[in-house]
Amino acid sequence: MTEFRRLPLSTGVTLNVALAGPEDAAPVILLHGFPESHRTWRGITPLLQDRFRLVMPDQRGFAGSNRPQEVDEYRTDKIVADLFALADALGIERFALVGHDWGGAVAWAAALKGDPRVERLGIVNAPHPVVFQKSLIESAEQRAASQYITAFRTPGFEQAVEAMGMDAFFEKSFSPHVDLHIIPPQERAQYIAEWSRPGALTAMLNWYRASHIHVPPPFLTVPVPDWVLGAFPTVRNPALVVWGMRDEALLPLQLDGLDRLVEDLRIVRIPDAGHFVPWEKPEAVAAALGPFLAGEEGA
Repeated sequence: MTEFRRLPLSTGVTLNVALAGPEDAAPVILLHGFPESHRTWRGITPLLQDRFRLVMPDQRGFAGSNRPQEVDEYRTDKIVADLFALADALGIERFALVGHDWGGAVAWAAALKGDPRVERLGIVNAPHPVVFQKSLIESAEQRAASQYITAFRTPGFEQAVEAMGMDAFFEKSFSPHVDLHIIPPQERAQYIAEWSRPGALTAMLNWYRASHIHVPPPFLTVPVPDWVLGAFPTVRNPALVVWGMRDEALLPLQLDGLDRLVEDLRIVRIPDAGHFVPWEKPEAVAAALGPFLAGEEGA
């Protein structure tokens, strides 16, 4: 059974957190992405909760958590600080970390800090920052697929969404990536209700506005940023990357070169799913995550 708590954190925000599984089981913190919530894991929770203590927050700016309106409140360091403050609030000393989409970006950043509290790293359709930035410059296909980021950063984009209506925004957000018929009507209604809360759109979009990732316009040649060319820390955590290979936003080329940036890497490719693979193919994702999170030999 899933329980919910509102937890004030030392970082100054209060998060709505879903918890499932035995309290004395190995803890796993699962971080969702845009434009979702803890419900990203709705199909996976029943498949893992017998073995792990699952901690699934609505990250700052999303769903039932606080929604600061300033762009600066969504810098990566602040969101990573939320992660560790959440672990502190729950008395968790060491944990496995899983992230999808923006949640995966936070997970990569936490692992790159080298904090020993993160024991294992699970990534689901979320690119390593170096691979992603290079691809945005070197791959015309990835650059074209990522132009939505520039749109999301545009001042007043919230008003454009409100003008088109939340139903239309739902269609535009999900229809390129998944058969909408697999999303139950009550889930659709919940998404729209969460996005319609005061300040919700601005808070969610501020994740993009605070990011340092550079998305060049199509057909413009730009240099690779210095931070990509310089020395970059290696991820030393055991890491599992699960990828829905039909992802049209984050192309499978994001897997190229990961082995040079991650010391202990496993990759599981799911051929018949796209970006929202956690709820398109929860069985496949759970089958990959379960043995890995348990530290089973060869997983």
